[in-house]
Amino acid sequence: MKEQDRAGSMLNFSEKQQAKGILSYRVFKNGVLVEEVEEENLIVTVGRTTMAKLLAGDAAGNPVTKISLGTSGLTPALTDTAITNPYTKNLNSYSFPGAGQVQFNWSLGTGEANGKAILEFGLLCSDNSLFSRRIRESGKPINKEADISLEGTWTIIF
Repeated sequence: MKEQDRAGSMLNFSEKQQAKGILSYRVFKNGVLVEEVEEENLIVTVGRTTMAKLLAGDAAGNPVTKISLGTSGLTPALTDTAITNPYTKNLNSYSFPGAGQVQFNWSLGTGEANGKAILEFGLLCSDNSLFSRRIRESGKPINKEADISLEGTWTIIF
């Protein structure tokens, strides 16, 4: 679509970039880094609807506040609404690393989610609705035991 700016010059509005997320995390065994991952994720339909409502002021009080780790290796779909067999906890913090970006910081300590075969990750809103979902691309679970910890970030880019 073309429009004129105030000086009468033609502007080209062809930007087609959609909101996306990047999940980054590090896995430690006995405090030693054993794996580092960075992968794009899917913002599901419910998450897209929440973003639209937040922009309009209609979803006040329903921000992204939690991370959920689960056991499903099924490919993410826009219609996903939940994490399978979840371990859910509050995010550590958030920041704004760049224009149009919000970064959610999270960690999983050695005493959390032990015995779980982690294959999927989800960002949840305060009402526990799923905002975004990602599975491990390798297909190999993180077999969470007391000597394993994780720390990560999940960045949403508009």
